[in-house]
Order: sequence, then C-alpha cells, then structure tokens
Amino acid sequence: TGELAGGTIGAFNRGLVGAVLSTGGGVLAFRGLWQRRAGNRAGGARVRRRRGLRFGGFFGRARERSRRAPGLSLLRGVGWASVVEHLSLSRAVSEYVQDGDTVALEGFTHLIPFAAGREIIRQGRRGLTVARMTPDLIYDQMIGAGCVAKLLFSWGGNPGVGSLWRFRDAVENGWPAPLEIEEHSHAALANRYAAGASGMPFTVTKSYLGGALGEIAEHAAFLDCPFTGRKVTAIAALNPDVGIIHAQRADRAGNVQIWGISGVLKEVVLASRRSIVTVEEVVDRLDRRPGDIIIPAMVIDAVCEAPGGARPSYVQGYYERDNAFYRRWLEISKERAGFMEWLAESVMGSGE
Repeated sequence: TGELAGGTIGAFNRGLVGAVLSTGGGVLAFRGLWQRRAGNRAGGARVRRRRGLRFGGFFGRARERSRRAPGLSLLRGVGWASVVEHLSLSRAVSEYVQDGDTVALEGFTHLIPFAAGREIIRQGRRGLTVARMTPDLIYDQMIGAGCVAKLLFSWGGNPGVGSLWRFRDAVENGWPAPLEIEEHSHAALANRYAAGASGMPFTVTKSYLGGALGEIAEHAAFLDCPFTGRKVTAIAALNPDVGIIHAQRADRAGNVQIWGISGVLKEVVLASRRSIVTVEEVVDRLDRRPGDIIIPAMVIDAVCEAPGGARPSYVQGYYERDNAFYRRWLEISKERAGFMEWLAESVMGSGE
C-alpha cells in the first residue's frame, strides 16, 4: 500500500495504517507509536518551521513531497517521537483550514462536528469544496454563510423534517453565492474515502451499474474486470485537504476513541492531508468500550477539546439529539432574513 521507492519512507507507514484501519472496521490501537513532530505543517502550501528546526537534503525533499501527496505524510512514519498538537478550536481552524480547501466534516447521525463548522463560518472561510455523505444542517449553515463553492454529497436534507433551504437557495438562486454540486451514491462516496485512506488511486465497486448517475459522474468510470470480464465501476479516491471529525475522547498523547455509529470517520482522517478532531473530553487513559475504535495520534494533526461540539446532533454516552432544534431549523432557515438573524446571534455573536 505504500512505496519506499522515491524516498518517501513514511508513505509505507501511512499506507499500511490506512489499509488496515479502513478495512474490516475493526479496532486498532497504536499508543504513542511513531508519532510525528507536533506542528509539522499548516494549511495549503505553507509549512511551519518550529523551534528553529530545518529539514534539508533527503529528508527535507521527502518531507515536502509527502506533504503534497494525497493521504501520505513522511512525518507520520518512523523516526520522529513527539505528540499531536492540542489546540483551541479557533487556532486549529485558523492554522489548518484555508480558503479554497477541500474539507470533509463527517459524522453519521451522531458525532457531527457542528462546533468546527461554526468556527469555519466565524473565521470567514470562502471558496471551500466540502464533502459529506449526508449534508444536513451543518452544511446548510456553512452554505448560507457563504463559505462553500462546491458540494460533494450523496444525500441532502433535514432528517425527518424536510428540505435544506439555504442549500436550495444557493443552487436555485445563487444566494449568497453560486453552488456547484457533485452527486454520489452512498456507496461511491464511502468508497472514495476508503480508497484515499488506503493510499490507492481508486477502488472498484458495482455501484452505478444500471443507473444514469455513473454516466455523468466525473469520479466514476466503467471498466471490464481483468479476471471475469464483467463490467465494474472504478471510483476515484478522495483525499480532502482537511478532514474534521468529532469523537468522544482523546488521551493526552492525541489518540482518539470513538464508539457507537462510526460511519466513515476513520477513513476521512486517514484520507485527508490534514486532520482536526474535536472531542468531548481529554483524559489520561482511554478505557476501552465494546466495539470502539482508536485512531492513533500519528495520523492526527490537532485535537481540540470541545464539550458539546456535536450539538444539536448527539454523542453516544454524553448527550441526546436535540430533535426540537432540527424541527425549528425549518423556520429559521426558510427565509434569508431569518437565517441571517440566527447567524448573527447564534454563530457570529458567540465563541467556540
């Protein structure tokens, strides 16, 4: 899954961890193994130099190549012993999310990173391409605030309530800005994340066979299986610039623990060039839970303690879904004036 040829030593480590964590859905714990130096890079084309360290020659070139390579990082490999950064959410967004980035804020029914989405709005990010399997209220808010230029998605709506009015207004009327959309099936978008997490250029599925979506989807191509001759669909990998998720807990070394419905949380972290994880709490020790997942610190850039960071969605073991807010969102968002009033009072007028 990774190559040592070409000088990118950490690519092997990154690809191996991606392939193992993204297949089977099992539990894999790495406690403090091969953690890269904190703050090895910030957003986009910018590389931070901390504590006066410079990397030249072979390691410098390999480091720069790996920073640009989708889903791979040299400093997520062997040789650097340090810890992930524990940052405030405002600082993490400021350092890792840049205008024009492709950003994935994932979480299925629970663990939706609403606090991170609101912080992106507060910081006025623009021109983002955002990816999400189920862009519900979190992306409706970001679209209405003018943060989003393009949406990659497989379903959109307010679950159990109705339409996303800010999403509709952007598509139908170009307000507050025109919105380009790229539709996927659930299986296709999940497979794009999985391919990116594994360091592969694409994955192969039966998705889109027999339907029209695959004929127009830029991320899909039909081919004949070299073993059976049957037609299959190749789905291009998705490697976001930034992956953002919410989780229950992290330890002080930066290892993150998730339990309950995990969706594509681990795949998003592994597929992304940079990753931010907000958590309900930071603890000294991660006591295991049945069916939990540990995402190792070596593949995370920043951990942000953000209690309540998934509200109004729920976090298993911490708080329930605020169903009343989801129902109220219909009236809050339906008209532009009502949405802008809510945005000024509830987002722009509050901190993280």
